[in-house]
Amino acid sequence: MLLEAPIYKEIFGALIIHEVQKVLKLDTETETVQSSVIQNIPREDIYKTLKELAIVVPLKNEKLQLLDGVLKAIPHKSPIIIVSGSDREAPNRYKLEMELVKHFYNLTRSRVVMVHQKDVGVAEAFKKLDYTEILDEDSNVRSGKGEGMIIGTMLAKAIGAKYVGFVDADNYIPGSVNEYVKDYAAGFLMSDSEYTMVRLSWRHKPKVSKRGLYFRKWGRVSEITNRFLNLLMAEQTGFETNIIVTGNAGEHAMSIKLADLMEFSTGYSIEPHQWTYLLEKVSLEGEHTNSFKDALEQGIEIFQIETLNPHIHEEKGQEHIKEMVKMSLATIYHSPLCTKSLRERIIRDMKLHRVIEDEKELEAPRVMPPIGNIDVQKWMQIVKKKSDTLLILEP
Repeated sequence: MLLEAPIYKEIFGALIIHEVQKVLKLDTETETVQSSVIQNIPREDIYKTLKELAIVVPLKNEKLQLLDGVLKAIPHKSPIIIVSGSDREAPNRYKLEMELVKHFYNLTRSRVVMVHQKDVGVAEAFKKLDYTEILDEDSNVRSGKGEGMIIGTMLAKAIGAKYVGFVDADNYIPGSVNEYVKDYAAGFLMSDSEYTMVRLSWRHKPKVSKRGLYFRKWGRVSEITNRFLNLLMAEQTGFETNIIVTGNAGEHAMSIKLADLMEFSTGYSIEPHQWTYLLEKVSLEGEHTNSFKDALEQGIEIFQIETLNPHIHEEKGQEHIKEMVKMSLATIYHSPLCTKSLRERIIRDMKLHRVIEDEKELEAPRVMPPIGNIDVQKWMQIVKKKSDTLLILEP
């Protein structure tokens, strides 16, 4: 794979943020490229890394045709982990998804692990190992993407993955999913740290118009989130920046070592919260940095890669957009790094765009602590013993 070389970066404490890199060619030979501005990642290295990269697909009542395309596009060497929050009452969407997955496995012999988010064994495992922040008042795992990502990450650890990546199940272009996974692998191969995150920036997000497809460069939510994340950094450094372009990157991946240290927030705040959390951890003194000792010594690298493929996903309406904006900015607003002037600016902006009418609506997102201290083998033993939905398919 040919990419723009990671030349420009900004350093914020121990956080190394690389400027967005464009994919120049998806498949190349391994010969060295004689250029300081181009990075060549050998195909053999990418496929070797794919074996260590588990891909988590969180979903809830998505179209089966879309899920089928996503599964078929994930490179064969990468284990697939599906965490579903779909309906189990008539019509039983989860049963239909399981049948699709079994058929997919019979055709491809891809390694697949699948579980329902509300699985009794999963809830029991978290409860017995004292990770109750993911549970509701009835001791069931809460609904939500962040909760599904935690389950997916735990399963990735249980099967021995070195990296974990996430792709949404509502993608209309299967070929783009195939690229996403290879982009993740390329990012990990460029890193000098064991604590690495790769976040994707879509080249275009096409919209259907009367004149055909309009290839919009940025998503509406992304523009807003990126602007305020960059302002959050600028408030601390005194220098304006536009380095962050992946504030709402649902498609992202990280090393398991970094995943063990990450907080997970709920709802649509999950992706921007990853930014604010890391910015806080490398900025604040004392107890905030104790668990990060090794990561701080090595440095935490964040790669931002602009994909070659466009991204077309399910449109969910204007209210969905407003809720995404509100939760994205709430995680910035409630960050200890956010100054009074920036908070006032966030409120002004959100009122102007009629996202909120009163700042009391901007509640802090629920946050779940890092999972690094959970004994993953004990967790998996309980899940296997108590589960009512777990499906493990291995060639």
